Amino acid sequence: MRQVSFSDFHCSLARSLDLIGDWWTPLIIRDLSLGLQRFDDLATNLGISRNLLTTRLKALVDADIVERVRYSERPPRDHYRLTRAGRDLVPILAALTAWGNRWAAPPAGPSMLFTHDGHRCTPTVCCSECGQPVTTKNLDVEAGPGASPGPGAQLIGRLFPEINDRPASRA
Repeated sequence: MRQVSFSDFHCSLARSLDLIGDWWTPLIIRDLSLGLQRFDDLATNLGISRNLLTTRLKALVDADIVERVRYSERPPRDHYRLTRAGRDLVPILAALTAWGNRWAAPPAGPSMLFTHDGHRCTPTVCCSECGQPVTTKNLDVEAGPGASPGPGAQLIGRLFPEINDRPASRA
């Protein structure tokens, strides 16, 4: 059970982790993206308790990352599918999986490899302007419109001293 909420942090990464940062959520999103939609299928595949899966799915529905869709009235049955926000997470999780394939694969090798338009690929994070891979050597940050020192973002004031006179942004 998570004991800290990042919802008041002045940082998009922290706020994102507040929505999807527990251990099960990325796996649920992965399984939904791979075609599992029914509660029982998700529970069986992940080996997760039903009450924990219920809690995680409810949080994802509340965050508009997953939607619950009724497919049978008698008996009442629902399935789950990714929303646009959920689908936008899939490339990020694929890049994280590619990192895991390189640095944390099981002894026998990766369990999943990726293809794109019919050819094998390694998902990477690329620049939206030039298409080149983003690395620590070519990535810099600058203050955004919501930059202000605050919970989870004290570093902002050191990186961008000019923003220290701004009033704290609202979470």
